[in-house]
Amino acid sequence: MFKELVTDVFFDLDHTLWDFEKNSAITFNKILLENEVKVSLNDFLEVYIPINLQYWKLFREEKVTKKELRFYRLKKAFDALEYKIKEELIIKLSEDYIVHLSSFNYLIPNTIEILEYLKPNYNLHIITNGFHNVQEKKLTNSNIRNYFNCVIDSEMAGVKKPNPKIFKLALSKANTTPENSIMIGDSLEADILGAKAIGFHALHINAHNEARHDYCDMIKDLNEIKKYL
Repeated sequence: MFKELVTDVFFDLDHTLWDFEKNSAITFNKILLENEVKVSLNDFLEVYIPINLQYWKLFREEKVTKKELRFYRLKKAFDALEYKIKEELIIKLSEDYIVHLSSFNYLIPNTIEILEYLKPNYNLHIITNGFHNVQEKKLTNSNIRNYFNCVIDSEMAGVKKPNPKIFKLALSKANTTPENSIMIGDSLEADILGAKAIGFHALHINAHNEARHDYCDMIKDLNEIKKYL
């Protein structure tokens, strides 16, 4: 067990601590109504959620830009619904979404409890592929920024998880080593495989009902971290 080795705990943010799906749904409900887009929220989210995950994967792989990510995840969702919408309105929706997303701040259940549990004994940090200004607002507005010593994002690093450069930057900022660090996140590719490739310990939060694997232990609830740390 790695409990005796770990001094630094690195968390992903979206889907791990910050309830992205819930906050995103509330944001879409607001902006679709305000912009008089006549689609069912449930129907929209059903097609949008997998498209968004697909585009974030492309973004991690440097196959689309930030601008393309924000536009095409919406366009593809409306295309799937066969809803006719002008390009100008898609651009406005993409901008409105970013403006309002961080104003809703539901956390994954037991986030505060586990941070309170860990903080006295470990250095806590964030490694996120999200955009700097948006992620800082999420952390601040949800009142969890003070738990973290270092927040490393992909814009700061110039690369995205699972690129080893972002993990090495995080270790440097935190002044620690892979052997003394654990990465906790929801993405097998970005968080777990990326961190383990340079020697981190890891815990995979199974937020997307993924199949079991042998890379590290998987947990469903943040409170399960207490069994490991």
